[in-house]
Amino acid sequence: MVPLKRRKLVPSHAGNTGTNLSGEKVPAKFPQVVLFLLERKMGASRRAFLSQLGRKKGFQVEEMLSKSVTHLISENNSGAEVRAWLDSQDQKPAHLLDISWYTESMREGHPVEILDRHKLQDQRINEAEVEVFSVPSYACQRRTTLDNHNTTLTDALSLLAENAELSDEEGRGVAFRRAAAVLKALPKPVTSMSQLRGLPCLGEHSLRVVKDILENGASSEAESTKQSGRYNALKALTGIFGVGAKTADRWIREGIRSLQQLQDSGQTLNRAQQAGLEHYDDINQPVTKAEADAIGEIVERAVVSVLPGAQMSLIGGFRRGKLTGHDVDFLITHPEEGREVGLMPKVVARLESQKTTRNSYLESNDGPARPASNIDRFERCFSIFKLAKEEKRGATQPETLTENGVQILQTKPARHKPWRAVRVDLVVSPISQFAFALLGWTGSKLFERELRRWAGHEKAMSLSSHALYDNKQISESDVGGGDICTSWFGVHPTVREERLTRLLSPYRRTKRSPI
Repeated sequence: MVPLKRRKLVPSHAGNTGTNLSGEKVPAKFPQVVLFLLERKMGASRRAFLSQLGRKKGFQVEEMLSKSVTHLISENNSGAEVRAWLDSQDQKPAHLLDISWYTESMREGHPVEILDRHKLQDQRINEAEVEVFSVPSYACQRRTTLDNHNTTLTDALSLLAENAELSDEEGRGVAFRRAAAVLKALPKPVTSMSQLRGLPCLGEHSLRVVKDILENGASSEAESTKQSGRYNALKALTGIFGVGAKTADRWIREGIRSLQQLQDSGQTLNRAQQAGLEHYDDINQPVTKAEADAIGEIVERAVVSVLPGAQMSLIGGFRRGKLTGHDVDFLITHPEEGREVGLMPKVVARLESQKTTRNSYLESNDGPARPASNIDRFERCFSIFKLAKEEKRGATQPETLTENGVQILQTKPARHKPWRAVRVDLVVSPISQFAFALLGWTGSKLFERELRRWAGHEKAMSLSSHALYDNKQISESDVGGGDICTSWFGVHPTVREERLTRLLSPYRRTKRSPI
């Protein structure tokens, strides 16, 4: 091996400062750790990027080798090669480390403990010895634990998925969501790209993001997205209740990129959007389980008072076991088929509504009207609930506002007591479809998508929030074997839900309520 050109020694104080995001000099957080990145086999541009990243994280990174260097970082070099080069430099840092120690330290935000695997080896590690993960192809077949061992990877992919969804690129958003779901299901942290060989749903783009994080401690694409003016504008504007990505995109093209600019623009907002803008901070604050339970008691009293015997279930993220969420969802039904028809306007009226408007389920003699969205055809009410924080449960007096089919439920707080606005969604389902509605509205969105994809591809069935159909048109006599078809509408609802749950039981997620 031909030694590299001997580097000029520099004073030890050359690299004891870093730069923050504004480019200002800041003291190093870890003065006892002085790093030097070996350019050999790493390349000048990559070394410059990694050095800058380290300084932003508060590490002291020297541009040139000096006597103050304590940790030499190398990539794709053996211990023998680095020691031979150091002999020519007449320098011997205390630690000769592989790039993996550096990337793990970047990820954690502080120098991690030096393990044997971090030290430069005379022989490169055989990739065949690295543990390779394996997971099922469909998200609904995986036991997804609540403990995510790859948060840094999944957070970056989820951010890119959100950006794609806000940019009306649904396909790309789904791809990132599926990749993040695979990484969440892994039992251990990913430390090498070779561990991901053969895993499903990891496309080239997602793998590039993962590789960038493993090598550099962060995804340059994700960091760039965080700083994107368009992404931040879309996120802020779509955070307004009643504003979707297309409306936000139109406003951005008109030069509106913030809430203040929207207020100053004179844009005509419907009543739902006005309420969303007024209660923006509250709506974008997580809802707690205690708040969900308090709202549930108020709504349930209103439901039972107008239709005795009606049943209400908490759905959405809280039913999956989450402790916080962005809204509260309830599914309402009645044991007698048909009794639920027209229930929503009565519930809204019971909550002292000022007016009611058309809903989407079974409101004409010709059958269901065109639904407000493609989720399902159930009667639903998307609302903002004004909940008193310190008021005793049952002492609230609700008030309802309505705009374009969206009910804005408000609960007047007691005088001199604080309140907060909470998003509340109400859904009414006939009992014959309750099991499917309960499954469909429990989520998550990706889990439901994957479950329906699995039903279609693997079982030749069509699953929706209304029913599960056998695409092969099996006869009723075949149902006893565990298959489900349209004849299930004649089965008692409790038995139907038990069968549906039993069919899906091998794929239930751990630490979740049964689906």
